[in-house]
Amino acid sequence: MAKKVVIDAGHGGSDPGAIGNEITEKDLTLKISNYIHKRLNELGIENSLTRSGDATLSPTDRVKKILSFYGNGNDVIVLSNHINAGGGEGAEIIYALRNNDNLSKKISESLEANGREVRKYYQRRLPSNPAKDYYFIMRDTPDTESIIIEYGFLDNVSDANKLKNNWQEYAEAVVKGIANYLGVPYQEEISEINKYYIVKKGDTLYSIAKKYGTTVDNLKLINNLNSNMLSIGQKLLLAKDSEDNIDNQYIVKKGDTLYSIAKNNNTTVDDIKMTNNLSSNLLSIGQKLLIPITSIIYEVKKGDTLYGIAKQFNTTVNNLIDINNLKSTLLSIGQKLLIKK
Repeated sequence: MAKKVVIDAGHGGSDPGAIGNEITEKDLTLKISNYIHKRLNELGIENSLTRSGDATLSPTDRVKKILSFYGNGNDVIVLSNHINAGGGEGAEIIYALRNNDNLSKKISESLEANGREVRKYYQRRLPSNPAKDYYFIMRDTPDTESIIIEYGFLDNVSDANKLKNNWQEYAEAVVKGIANYLGVPYQEEISEINKYYIVKKGDTLYSIAKKYGTTVDNLKLINNLNSNMLSIGQKLLLAKDSEDNIDNQYIVKKGDTLYSIAKNNNTTVDDIKMTNNLSSNLLSIGQKLLIPITSIIYEVKKGDTLYGIAKQFNTTVNNLIDINNLKSTLLSIGQKLLIKK
């Protein structure tokens, strides 16, 4: 009998869960849960949501909702999504005392392959009765296969930034782990997520370019890469939309030399050659060059946040705070921010 999945977005409504670093747990768990619901539907895995909006569910109501979909059998997977707090870093997966670790292990491996550190997958016992699970959602759904995923720590600035920037990739990793566990053929999301690729162990620019029908040079150009070196968990842009502009791209015109281009763009011939992997000073009309960016200054506009600016320029809130010597995340309209040294 094919297993069904109940997806539980932790907290909700009058219960916000943990809050910190511009993340409210109930909101992010809802995003993750709705995404997983959509993707499991696309893969043909039957599933239901305990909440698809900002609804309040008491523990009793939540359990009743879970059991109302497919009953209380071992053919039901209960996936409860949460965000951690306590200053740690990385994901955690808790599985019920009655279950083995096979599903948790599949999800853990998939998360790690997508650059998400997994602290551990484990079982947790009720202190007053070690024969029982610590969490009510496991105790009160006694015949299901129940797991809780804590995707990261929102009160850790570094981890919070990873959650804000990569939650969709982490959710996709969970989808892949579930599909692999159930033996369902897995296909990657064919939408916005495939605009980006998370570097995995063994990847090279050549293998990634070949897989996605592009070139090494194009990947380096649109990601402002100066070398072929990659790191596990690195996020690569696979393609730019036609309306996207490559701000630091220069098209060679008649009469141009590397020296004149370097002088006009406040850089050096050596830096241009290194950025574009040029072995000589010869240029051809129409040739596209990536101009090395030495610094970017951004003027704060109404509605801007550090998180929004960091996302726009593919950097982090922590980096903006460090290079601008900011004492808080508060911004003022017209304030000048150094984006890149």
